[in-house]
Amino acid sequence: MHFKLIIALVEDTKTNAVLDAAREAGALGSTVINQARGEGIKKTKTFFGLTLETQRDVLLLMVEEHLSRQILETIAEAGEFDDKPGTGIAFQIDVEDAVGVSHQIQALSPVVEEEL
Repeated sequence: MHFKLIIALVEDTKTNAVLDAAREAGALGSTVINQARGEGIKKTKTFFGLTLETQRDVLLLMVEEHLSRQILETIAEAGEFDDKPGTGIAFQIDVEDAVGVSHQIQALSPVVEEEL
């Protein structure tokens, strides 16, 4: 079984909605790293020397490769990434090897067989 790592940078107010959508689309778990910072096309605004920026969360989801595109699209929709600038981004990368995922493989095997 092959996996992809989906990395999503999400406004912290949308984290739970994105995680719920990812789970409904087939993700079995996630890791959330809170309070990330970033900058897009437009520079962040300041007010009396204080930076006014929304907090971001980094979501890490290791998913089976046959389910990854649907999960990625679902995340984009739930996070409104293409609708509003600055709401977040998500991308996937190949996972060459992984350990500690035997329980996920057992749960995913019937789902992936249906997809094939």
